Amino acid sequence: MALFTKVVLFTDTDGRARFREESVMLDGGTPQSALSALMPSGGYQLRTSPVGFRSSFHCTTVPQWVFILGGQMEISLQDGSARVFGPGQHFYSADVLPAGSVFDAAVHGHWSRQAGPDPLVTLFVRD
Repeated sequence: MALFTKVVLFTDTDGRARFREESVMLDGGTPQSALSALMPSGGYQLRTSPVGFRSSFHCTTVPQWVFILGGQMEISLQDGSARVFGPGQHFYSADVLPAGSVFDAAVHGHWSRQAGPDPLVTLFVRD
C-alpha cells in the first residue's frame, strides 16, 4: 500500500510550534494512480511574496495546507529550528493559538520568509 508523507506544523502541549510527519494511506485508486480518501476543503488562496519578505512570529488562524508553487519558503520556530520548502513541497499548517491563550511572540507560533533568489508563490488550501 502506498503512503503519502504529510509534514505537519502544529502547536504542542507547551504552546510551542513544532514539526512532525504523519503518513496518509493511499488505499484508493489503482496501483498506477494511488489515491487517498477524499478530504474536505474550505477554499483556497494564492499568494506571492517578493524577494526579502519575512513575517513576524504568528500562529495559523485556520488549519490549512501550504503548497510551494515557486521560490522557497523558510519556516522558523521558537526553538531556532527551521525548514525550507521548495517548489512541489508542502506542509500542513495547524499551529493555532491554544484555547484561552493570549498570543505571546516569545512562546507561540512561527515566522516565515521568502528564501533564495526567486519570489515566493504559494497555494493555501483551508480545511
